[in-house]
Order: sequence, then structure tokens, then C-alpha cells
Amino acid sequence: MAAVSDHGLKRIVWKRIKETIIADCKKSGVWKILILDPFTTKLLSSCCKMSDLMEERITIVEDLFKSREPVPEMKAIYFMTPTSKCVDAFIADFKSKPKYKSAYVYFTDYCPDDLFNKMKNSCARHIRVCKEINISFLPQEAQVFTCDDPGAFRRIYSPHSQDKSKTLETLADQLVTLCATLNEYPGVRYKKDNMLNAQTLAELVDNKLARHYELDDSGKKKEKTQAQLLIVERGFDPVSPILHELTYQAMAYDLIDIQNDTYWYKSKDGLDKEALLNEDDMLWVRLRHNHIAEVSEQIPKMVKEIAASKKQPDGKTTLSNLSQMMRKMPSFRKQVTEKTIHLQLAEDCMKHFSNNVEKLCKAEQDLAVGSDVEGTKVKDPMRTLLPVLLNPFSKHDKIRAVLLYIFSLNGTTDENLNKFIQHVKIEDEREFILNWKELGVPIITTSPSFFSRKPNRRDRSQDETYNLSRWTPVIKDVMEDAVENKLDSRDWPHQSECPAAWNGSGAVSARQRNKTSTQDDRRTGSRLIIFVIGGITYSEMRCAYEVTQAVKSCEVILGSSHILTPISLLEDIKALSKGPMETFTIEERSNA
Repeated sequence: MAAVSDHGLKRIVWKRIKETIIADCKKSGVWKILILDPFTTKLLSSCCKMSDLMEERITIVEDLFKSREPVPEMKAIYFMTPTSKCVDAFIADFKSKPKYKSAYVYFTDYCPDDLFNKMKNSCARHIRVCKEINISFLPQEAQVFTCDDPGAFRRIYSPHSQDKSKTLETLADQLVTLCATLNEYPGVRYKKDNMLNAQTLAELVDNKLARHYELDDSGKKKEKTQAQLLIVERGFDPVSPILHELTYQAMAYDLIDIQNDTYWYKSKDGLDKEALLNEDDMLWVRLRHNHIAEVSEQIPKMVKEIAASKKQPDGKTTLSNLSQMMRKMPSFRKQVTEKTIHLQLAEDCMKHFSNNVEKLCKAEQDLAVGSDVEGTKVKDPMRTLLPVLLNPFSKHDKIRAVLLYIFSLNGTTDENLNKFIQHVKIEDEREFILNWKELGVPIITTSPSFFSRKPNRRDRSQDETYNLSRWTPVIKDVMEDAVENKLDSRDWPHQSECPAAWNGSGAVSARQRNKTSTQDDRRTGSRLIIFVIGGITYSEMRCAYEVTQAVKSCEVILGSSHILTPISLLEDIKALSKGPMETFTIEERSNA
């Protein structure tokens, strides 16, 4: 399990768990067993570690669905999702011969009456506590959350899906638990488009929030708080998930095989090693949003500083030099370990960059931005694309470039598309490109036009950028416009109004402006929560931190069903035409 984080959402979630589950159970003062399902295992792992639970008199953590030895003299805490699979497993523990002395039951969310009654009728005498604690989302980072549901993408966008409505309903329930955990009752807005998913989800969330906050503890109706929730679909910016990003976190997750935030690598002595990339690694937090050029410069400098402090010869810093130093000086090992992890990861990223990514980036940036490094408009995007198609890049890289070309023109002709498909040799996999239409992104058109391609973007010509990193995710414009009260209500209708003084340029920020900019101070200001239907990218996650840092008085929190990488998105897009789909059940989401 992770260490308790001092960062935003994770700290808030752990505090909430301590105030509910832990506080209840500490009253009896005896050691207990904690039983979790797959979702609550992930939830707890994201915000605490085993030693934190031991401090709270929890001695063993068990899996609800695995065979367990009975411990009839001990009390058990069940923290689980309100599904029939979980409730059945719980009942089985007490039905014939009770496995534990008694049960303290906590559900992540509202437990349906039929499940509650089933549990009550089967084993009520063993249950000491039964509560719903309203946390059915995962705090991924300080300002990022997910609903832990990558499958939602297919269930919402597949033309064969029969479960879109049920999926949106479940996402709405999860969003309500996020707002409840943050103690926010936000005004809700959505991006108007032809797909209508954002509007549907906005209506669901707003209605469910109204019901949730109908009466507070004092019997009064809760008023809206200084928060705004924006809901938008993935198709609003198809470019950002496809580009090769050169900031450290986004680049690493795109180019390196990182699974469950774990980076596997070989040490110089040939041993297989792994490192967890999360907010317990403060160097990762410090570097993750920096450009790879800066990271490649900074890490060797840090290592040299440590070497100098140990009176090491100031030679060229390489991984083999470091491993020699570490063998000679065991006390040196701890200081250098985290730096060597990032030195290795940055080196891996730079190998990919030197091999092919650098060549791709110029064409990608020109197509995405619509102009070259000098600011000259790209008049013939086909000339920009052709060198990529003629070079021996991978299939996925060529598909990404073709998509950027198509996005730049708001679609291409059937004839052109067939040529691209033949050129990239994906005749049997044309869904990689065609299925973007299911997200509302134009793919086939009779009259492509490079000049009608993009909505108005904020002018960033004065910003300092790297030549191969000129593109800014569209969501950053949305964040900044929202904070400055500049979102056009024709494009962003209000599902429910939020307080007039909300956000960056109004009364809220004026009161906050003279305060210091620590995270705690910002938390006393307003919150902008943005939910993207269909997945968020690491570059978009970075924008939440950048805008929060720039504005100071408003904390931006970004969430989605899941976090995506370019390759995972392409594979999801391709799979949309598979079908017919099996019917979705909530159990599948919670216990997959």
C-alpha cells in the first residue's frame, strides 16, 4: 500500500476514511481484521500504507473473494462496493458458521434496498455497524481522480452498446461521491455538442446532487458552494491524446511500458528492478511536468551534487559510475536510488526520442498547431504528412500522424482516406481511423478545409515553449476561461447556476489574492472540477496543476472514467466496432 500522502485528494480521502471507518472501530479498542474487495483495495492503496492501518489497530488485510481462515475471536471490518457479488460473499462468511466475532460493514456508495434487506435477513445479528461513506472514486493524484472504469469508454461510444444509460448513471453516482467527499455542491455546466452525453451526465449529476444535499445534518438544505463542475466529452479535443508529448510523465507513459504506475528496468548489474511512480516519490512529483530536456539536465546535476558531497571525483555521470559508487559506499545507496531510477527512465525516454520521436514531433506539431516554428501557416498539410508516411515508423506512429492530418482539416475525402489506409497497411484495421466518428470527430467529408479546422484558441504566442512542444491541450483554455468567467454560455450551458461571485476574476479571487499560495490556502478558495467522458491524458492532468499554480485562488481538479495513453486510446477506438456487446453489470465495473 502507498504511504499516506500529503497531497490533495489522497489526503482528503484518507481523512474521510479515518473519520468514518477507523473512528467507529477504534471505540472498541481491540485489534481488527480489514476485508476489502478489488476496488476498495485500490482505494486504500492509493491513500495509505499498511503501517498506517496498524497504527489504527488493524492487524490483517484480507481479500473478500479469497478463501480465508476463520478467526472467530476477532471483529472484522468489511469495506466494499454495494454489489450483489460483495453482499453474497459477506453473507457466506456468517451464514452457517461465522468466520468472525462480528462485522462492521461500510459501503463505498448507496446500497440498494434489495441488497440491504438480503443482508439484514441473513445475518443482522452479526452486524454491529452498517454505513455508506460516499467514496466510489479513486484519488489518482493530488488533483486528479478516476472512476476506475476503462470499460466505460466502449459502453458509451460503441454503436453496439446497450448499456450507455446505465454507465452514465454509474458515473454520475461516482461524481456525486467526489463532490460529497470534497463537501462541495457545485454549479454544473456542460459542453454543448451533437453527442449529448455531456448534457445527459450533467442532468444526472445535478439531480443526484440535489437529492444528496436535500437535507444536511442540521436539517437545513445545503446551499451551493464556491465550486463549478464542467462536463465535456473526449471528442472535444482529439489532438491532445494522439500527439507525442515531451513532458516527463506524459512521455514516459506513452513510450515506456509502465503498467499500474510501475516502471520495470534492468540495473547495470543485469538485475530486474521495479519502481513505483507515484506521489510518495517527491522527485517524481518535482519533475513529472517538466520538459524532458530539463529533466535530462536536472537529474545528472542532482547526482553530481550528491557525489560532490561525498567527495567523489566529478567525472561524467553514468549509471555504471553510480552503481560502482553505491557498492563502495552503502550509506550512499539510499540517497542515490531514487535519482538512478529517474536517470534510467529519462535515458529510456531519450533513446526513443533520438530514434524516431524527434523526427515525428515537428510534423505532428505543425499539423496540430496549424503553423510552423516561425509562425508561418501550414498551407499544404499533405506535404507535412508525407515524410512521416515515407519513413519506416511504426504502424501506430503513422496512424497518429494520419489522424492529426485529418483532424487539421476537419475530415478528409473517402479517396484520400483509402490511400492513407493502403500506405499505412491497415486495410484490415481501418477502424483505427474510421471509428473516431463515434466520438463525434469528423473523419469523412466532401470538402476538407484547413482554415475551418479549429475553434478559437487562446493566444499563447508570447509563451516560452520548446519548438517541438508548441501545442497546448484545449482543456487548458477551458480551465483558464472558466476561472476568468469567460466561458460562453451558448457553448457551455448551465445545468444549474453557481454563485455569481464564483471563480478567478470575481469576488472570490479578490478576497484570496493577498493570501499565500500553499495548497491549504487555495483549498479555502474556489474549486473548478472538470470531468471528461472517455478518458483524460497525462498532458491534460499537467494543465490542472499549471492553472492552479498560476491562479492561486482556485484549485482545478480533473477526472474521468480512466487515464489513457495514445496507444490505449487507439486500441479502444478500434474495438468500438466489435460487437454485439455483453450486457454491463455494476459488478463487472467494481470487481474486474
